[in-house]
Amino acid sequence: MTPTSTEGPAERPSSGISTYLSLVGGEAVPSDEWVYVIDSDSLLDNAFATLSLKRRLERGTVPATDLPPAIVARVARADRATSERALEAAAAATGPWSRVPPETRIDRFGALLRRRLVERSAELTEVLVREGHPLALARWQVSGALEVFGPESLGFYRSQMLQEFRHGERRISVRRRPDGVVCLNPPQNAPLSSALLGVTAIMAGNSLVVRAPRSAPLGAMYVLQEVVAPVLAELGAPPGTLNAVCGDPVPILNAWLESPLVDDVMYFGSSENGIRFQERCVTAGKKPILELAGNDVVLVWKDADLEAAADAVTESFYGSGQLCMIPNQVVVHPDVCDRFLALLGERAARIRPGRASQEGVLLTPVLRNEKFFSCLQDALDRGAELVCGGHAIREDGTRDTAGIFLEPTVVLVRGGLEKAREVRAVREETFFPLLPVIVAEPAPDDVQLDRFVDFVNSNAHGLRNSAWAGDPEVVDRIVGSVTQGGLLKVNDSHIGFLPYLPTHGGTGLTGGAFGEANYPILRTSHVQGVCVATGVRPTEAVFGAWQAMRAAAD
Repeated sequence: MTPTSTEGPAERPSSGISTYLSLVGGEAVPSDEWVYVIDSDSLLDNAFATLSLKRRLERGTVPATDLPPAIVARVARADRATSERALEAAAAATGPWSRVPPETRIDRFGALLRRRLVERSAELTEVLVREGHPLALARWQVSGALEVFGPESLGFYRSQMLQEFRHGERRISVRRRPDGVVCLNPPQNAPLSSALLGVTAIMAGNSLVVRAPRSAPLGAMYVLQEVVAPVLAELGAPPGTLNAVCGDPVPILNAWLESPLVDDVMYFGSSENGIRFQERCVTAGKKPILELAGNDVVLVWKDADLEAAADAVTESFYGSGQLCMIPNQVVVHPDVCDRFLALLGERAARIRPGRASQEGVLLTPVLRNEKFFSCLQDALDRGAELVCGGHAIREDGTRDTAGIFLEPTVVLVRGGLEKAREVRAVREETFFPLLPVIVAEPAPDDVQLDRFVDFVNSNAHGLRNSAWAGDPEVVDRIVGSVTQGGLLKVNDSHIGFLPYLPTHGGTGLTGGAFGEANYPILRTSHVQGVCVATGVRPTEAVFGAWQAMRAAAD
């Protein structure tokens, strides 16, 4: 599994930058074309010059020598032939790998991978920071990956993959079998952690092909080639169990759909593109596993711990709202609306911009902010009130129309729940630091709670939702009634990771027609029933149950 080449996966050329080649069938495959990776801090120094240099390097109009520190890595750009070789290598590996016992595929692989992730935690964090993830959020992502491969989660995966029973002379099992070749298209905003999530498909007995996004390939290539591949090699996995390429999305996705070797495609992207891609997958006979937009709802009941609820809702502004799993809208009981808004405003004021490598920074640059201002103006035009924020700012926090950061912004939406979705910031995923707080119209508690739940269940998206309430009966009613979404959390962090529970997946426009909580080990496998009998007479097996029933009735 470890790439073999005169230029290894992370060798540094004369310019001093890290180099990653395509990983295909256990070998490193070179290319004449490269994708160059920019250090995120350089965008704050001179975004135009740095992006311009990146484009010229990738077009080959300037020599790749004596590169500035702003360029930290290069990744081989795979052509069509390399992408097809990756599929062939994966198909060749699927049979042998699927026959490896689950004790190795799940228990040993998961535990060893987790150990290596712990050992490399500092390097993983550094790579994430270079890609632009604030230090605190980089650490959060690494801790989330550790939960995915933690002992509790591994035990849950094993429990779902096989159940065995005795029935007379028969040994019956209900088990999950691998689908085969799984292809993963991770998003540009979280490629490293999404690649690790996809790696759990390998534990089901599948082989995996990953397309590292051209705009941010470093994290995925680093973790797959320097952490995951060596673990598979240590376990004796066949070459081709894991393959990683970087290239343009359209030709690679088309190749996956056209190839008879591909069984499943895990697709991260917008809801609009993802739903169309789902149709193409089904037409091509591939299983679509979609991770699309989120538009998460937080419910705040009248007896909620408002201090804690405000802390959780402030997670909406982490990463400037450019995370799919953050709170996107809040429904608050009218009795506590004013107090909650005051607490939320205090906390929003503490969220500060800065360089990704700095402690305490949680706001990231938003290079194109026109959608933010358009969405904000739509809310104000429809009667929403600006509670705080609403301006572009510079790195030091001063307001500047040319600033590449945005203030954490809260708008209060009045008029009740029925009209709230007329506001675009409520109806659609925003993906920038703009949070609508919807104050519900006064109503008796039973009616009000039904409205809260109906609002969640009628959301077109369904990634994760959360609620804050003190009364156990209210909590039970929310838990028993909310059906939309892949994850529901009560009186807890909205984005915090936990063992057993999924990190991704959802319903509606988040997961498509087949959407649900996404455990890739389960989503990329299928249920199969097995019976092994001893001394059973087929004729008795067909007619014996009827005869026994009649005899018992007499």
